[in-house]
Amino acid sequence: MKITISCKQEDFRPAVEKEVQKHIIKLERLLKHYTADLVQLHATFEKHPRKEEHTLSLNLSLPTGALHDVGEGADARSCIKDAFAAMVAQLKRRQQKLRKEGGWKRRRTADFEASGEGSPAD
Repeated sequence: MKITISCKQEDFRPAVEKEVQKHIIKLERLLKHYTADLVQLHATFEKHPRKEEHTLSLNLSLPTGALHDVGEGADARSCIKDAFAAMVAQLKRRQQKLRKEGGWKRRRTADFEASGEGSPAD
């Protein structure tokens, strides 16, 4: 995976990079089926000058499309955690859609017995 991290304020850079690396390890587990050269993550961190608010914007480019998410919080750690949690949820939904998991509803054994079809193994 190609990773780009940009910080608008340089004094936050070491802390942001350290925290982002923790979350990237978790994200890479979900992306292990993609070719590493085709996956790109771009993260932009900024602190609003007039508010006590931090923002992390994530852009994940995959061969099947692009995902975008923004995390906001009172401190750097909370906004990074928020952004990556939303990105992981969005990526899981995307993978379920690609696998067409919604179309594979399974019937329970009680349904088979009630309909008189026998056991599902028959």
